Amino acid sequence: MDKRPYGNKDDQLSIIGFGGIVVKDTPPDEASRLVGNAIDSGINYFDVAPTYGNAEECLGPALEPYRNDVFLACKTGKRDKAGAEAELQNSLKLLRTDHFDLYQLHGVKSWEDYEQILGPGGALEAFVEAREKGLVRYLGFSAHSDTVALALMDQFDFDSILFPFNWVNFLEVQWGPDVLEKAESKNMGRMALKALARGRIEKGQPRPYDRCWYEPVDDRDLADLVLRFTLSQSITAAVPPGDPGLFQMAVEIAQNFTPITESEIQTLRESTHGVTPLASQDWIVEAR
Repeated sequence: MDKRPYGNKDDQLSIIGFGGIVVKDTPPDEASRLVGNAIDSGINYFDVAPTYGNAEECLGPALEPYRNDVFLACKTGKRDKAGAEAELQNSLKLLRTDHFDLYQLHGVKSWEDYEQILGPGGALEAFVEAREKGLVRYLGFSAHSDTVALALMDQFDFDSILFPFNWVNFLEVQWGPDVLEKAESKNMGRMALKALARGRIEKGQPRPYDRCWYEPVDDRDLADLVLRFTLSQSITAAVPPGDPGLFQMAVEIAQNFTPITESEIQTLRESTHGVTPLASQDWIVEAR
């Protein structure tokens, strides 16, 4: 598995990250098997969050034997200082570690989030203090709004961003390239969500995969193109969907990664016709 620099830091991360939701609701032996297989595949970047059901409880024991050799990222959805502090402590306990390599604001998507995080008594205060105490090494955020993401990067020197750098968003609506460009200009780590997403699932429609609220790409040939498209951007790594089968497919594609060609990008352009991009509706936040 290829590795790339985490921004301007010395850390080298595998180009595929292990999303903790992969081990959600799995018994201990199965969680250990999945984590062990990931390690054997060359993965050293793991990402989890309290909102992923019992993923933290399942991942903690399975990852414990490898903790000193991996880059472990966690998140909080709390926007206030007290809430973020409490959630950090609980996540450290569940994941059986004394620190996180990366701690992130989870799913920032509105100006209300932005103001509370940065304001007095906001979550960012807890983040900075946690770094000073050695509970976290780096600070980052994930976002589902390009305008709010750009504003956050203007207000604080985050170490990385986790964002939906996705083929349909890029090719159909040009949503995400400006975020990627700004993060790169600031020498931040740039991690991709939703690289294997195709489009939205309308309300009331069945989900083909219970761990994906969107329609994932599960055709192997198309998956090869869309994942290689994201990995061909100036990103550090991509975190595939939480379904174990889709995750394994992404690992195999990444182990044979080659940059995408212009003709392949044209094929992807043709494949976006009629697809509703993820970057619509509640993801579009007006600039101010």
